[in-house]
Amino acid sequence: MLATLPLEQEKNPWLAAEVRFNRAAEKLKMDDGMRKVLSMPAREITVSIPVMLDDGRLEVFIGYRVQHSIARGPGKGGIRYAPDVSLDEVRALASWMTWKCAVVNIPFGGAKGGVICNPNLMSDNELERLTRRYTAGIIEMIGPERDIPAPDMNTNERVMAWIMDTYAMHVGHATTAVVTGKPMELGGSRGRKEATGRGCMIVTLEALKKFGLRPEDTRVVIQGFGNVGGMAARLMARAGFRIIGIVEYNGAVYNRNGLDIEALMLHRQETGSIVGFDGGEDIDRHEAMFLDCDVLVPAATENVITSENAANLRCRILCEGANGPTTAIADEILADKKIFVIPDILANAGGVTVSYFEWVQDRQGFFWNEDLVNSRLEEIMVGSFGAVTAYGEKHRVDNRTAAYMLALDRVGCAMRLRGLYA
Repeated sequence: MLATLPLEQEKNPWLAAEVRFNRAAEKLKMDDGMRKVLSMPAREITVSIPVMLDDGRLEVFIGYRVQHSIARGPGKGGIRYAPDVSLDEVRALASWMTWKCAVVNIPFGGAKGGVICNPNLMSDNELERLTRRYTAGIIEMIGPERDIPAPDMNTNERVMAWIMDTYAMHVGHATTAVVTGKPMELGGSRGRKEATGRGCMIVTLEALKKFGLRPEDTRVVIQGFGNVGGMAARLMARAGFRIIGIVEYNGAVYNRNGLDIEALMLHRQETGSIVGFDGGEDIDRHEAMFLDCDVLVPAATENVITSENAANLRCRILCEGANGPTTAIADEILADKKIFVIPDILANAGGVTVSYFEWVQDRQGFFWNEDLVNSRLEEIMVGSFGAVTAYGEKHRVDNRTAAYMLALDRVGCAMRLRGLYA
């Protein structure tokens, strides 16, 4: 099956998603018709976004919104702002959201959005005008019962507030459930910021049980120190894990005895970088990915583990905090090395799970305390980890294939029960 993905296309996320989908569909013996339906996005839109810049120039940006599936409920997925956003990337991310929501068995389909821009070069006013015009362009696709956006790369709760307000101006009333990841004052949920990192910690704790490891005996390297990686590092350190390495785009820091994560966060806040931290030594960021460790958590971007470097990994457990950090071709190498992979559509599903909680709370108009959010998140993540690993053992497949098979089975079941509208 991997031969169907040429090496030169290894980093195309949509083709990688297709390879993994086909592998799972074949194992399930899914019929051709259902495979065709589930493999293609249900709906996608490209919008031109004219924005008046602060210097008086008119610039036109390109934005996308893709709904991969709404078979099990409204679409759910973030919006990212980045100069390298592409339609293929958004398609892949939307499909991963479909499978992710199905793996943790929450009643959402999959969607994703993106705008080609460099937010680091734009003022707050320019970003607001961009966001509002983009929202107006996709407004017929979104809504509490249709498609619920959320923050993603380079977007945050402020961007969600702008989207919510723009939508409210169009429909004529405040509708908090149109987005998740909002400020608390506008219907956000407690525990949302920590949710993805907390989910990574929970499934890693479950994986440790299979290896007979305790957190205090577990050495962890985390690639990425943003919302996902930073929260995972903080929570894992509090749980007793020994975080020996943190890798960022501009450097890496290492301490064999464990880094003081709170002190490292303070150092980065003061200096803008993790480099030069007194509590560790600076090492090459590429070499840091291959430190001898028990757990590696890639929690930054896609395609960091490829056919070129997968053989160099020296971890026992790979917990994918980012979306698509491992290419499809690299999957086979990791299997040969007997690395226990917690795939992204399970490992980082804590974020969408608490987004679901936020949506429920907004619709009820009744909000939960943080202990309740965290306990319900743990219940879902532990149950989903058990379901995926049991599925893998039953069908004698790796965890990623098991997660895809479980997800395809659930979405396909919903499609069959609903029938075909004609």
